[in-house]
Amino acid sequence: MLVASRRRRTVDIWPGFVDALAALLMVVMFVLLLFSVGQFLLSDALVGRDAALDRLHGQMADLSEVLALERKDKAALQQRLSRLTGELEVTVKARDTLQAQVGEMTLQAQDNADTIEKLGGELELARASIASGEQTLQQQRETITGLEAERSQLRAELETGREELARQKALGIEAQRRATELDAQIAALNEQLARLNQALEASEAVVQEKDLKIEDLGQRLNLAMANKVEELARYRSEFFGKLREALKDNPDVRIEGDRFILPTEVLFSSASADLDQQGRKGIGTVARTLKDITAKIPADIDWVLRVDGHTDRRPIRKAFPSNWELSSARAISIVKYLIGEGIPAEHLVAAGFGQYHPLDPADTAEAYRRNRRIELKLTSR
Repeated sequence: MLVASRRRRTVDIWPGFVDALAALLMVVMFVLLLFSVGQFLLSDALVGRDAALDRLHGQMADLSEVLALERKDKAALQQRLSRLTGELEVTVKARDTLQAQVGEMTLQAQDNADTIEKLGGELELARASIASGEQTLQQQRETITGLEAERSQLRAELETGREELARQKALGIEAQRRATELDAQIAALNEQLARLNQALEASEAVVQEKDLKIEDLGQRLNLAMANKVEELARYRSEFFGKLREALKDNPDVRIEGDRFILPTEVLFSSASADLDQQGRKGIGTVARTLKDITAKIPADIDWVLRVDGHTDRRPIRKAFPSNWELSSARAISIVKYLIGEGIPAEHLVAAGFGQYHPLDPADTAEAYRRNRRIELKLTSR
């Protein structure tokens, strides 16, 4: 019994063992299944990532090409902008020079306007007199033509009336008398016509003489203006040369064309129209140089020193309502200081241009610094 019982107990272990082994096998298969699914999902994710990386690499290559083209276009645009800026500066300088020359020529020509106008008035009167004489002459010629026709008719009547002289003696005498009177009138008209012709010739000679005088006056005026402009240009060159030598320690001071340019930083504080100590020193140098040069300028050259104030385009929010008022106040401040240094006021002009005539149109700090300036110009009035 004990042996049988032990055998039964020994045999009963296997089903549990088999169940455990089957359960373990199922767990292993489930783990393998999970591993296979994970491997599939991981492979799919890796393939998608590689495709995405390939797309990104392609997009980066496209963007690199676009960036290279943009850099090339930017370089071309910058080169074109530099060229256009240079051309604009040259055009502005030429325009300023031409405007100054036109103003000088206009003012010089205005001085002779009264003389030319007077001669023009006399010329008009002479021409009116000639026209009146020609009209009177034409009327006299028409009268003479009518009288000659009438005389011819009377003479014809006289010739035809000779056959009836006995019966028409009284008529013949009257006709002869009238013919004589007509001859006297014709002679008087011929004499008057001769006088009118002489007066017309004299008037034409006067007109021709006045035309020659006007032409000669214009030539002399142009020659005198050219001489004065050339002489003033010589003094201006000497003035700028001495200023350049006196202010050679300041590299920002420069000469462009017929203008001497000083940056406002060496003359004024920011947003101020009062000359600081350094500014008084610089303008004092200008005053001394100008006094030395103007002592040599002849009295018949009507010269002026024009002081032009310029600002940058940034709006001002301090003591002045606009850049225009600030630039004008700075120019006036320099003019007042020059007057105090002994420069005659009648030879000084102050002008404010605000931000409207920049040297550099760019929106950079360097461009703003170049545009904030005082320009000095020695010219004729």
